[in-house]
Amino acid sequence: MTSGEAEVTSTARTRLISGPGVLLVWLYGVMVVGAVSRSVYQIATEFDRAPLAYSLSAVAGVVYGFITYSLVRGGETARRAAVVCCAAELAGVLVVGTWTLVEPSAFPDATVWSDFGMGYLFIPALLPVSALYWLRKSRREPRV
Repeated sequence: MTSGEAEVTSTARTRLISGPGVLLVWLYGVMVVGAVSRSVYQIATEFDRAPLAYSLSAVAGVVYGFITYSLVRGGETARRAAVVCCAAELAGVLVVGTWTLVEPSAFPDATVWSDFGMGYLFIPALLPVSALYWLRKSRREPRV
């Protein structure tokens, strides 16, 4: 690898966590801790009460963790992976949020994504939209 290639790789990786990207990493990090700790406790102590809700919260925590890792890692491949995960996260929030409104009895206990993330100040609904915007904006322009 030449020094020019190393510089391009380094720049590409830091671009995802510059400016608003730093805030996204911080918010996703907080969501990882919140979703994973909550789901681990609930799965360990009362899984039989609401297995679907607790499992979905665990999945949300894993998705948040992968997005956090991708943003920190940087690079074009990580950016693309983060876009896919953010789109999946947004789909999950919309599906589970709608499901909890239409059929509340399906979720005897709330998930991270219940009611579009109302228990988490709607951050689960706003975060993927913000991240997708940032990831699109931070995409490297092809070199001429």
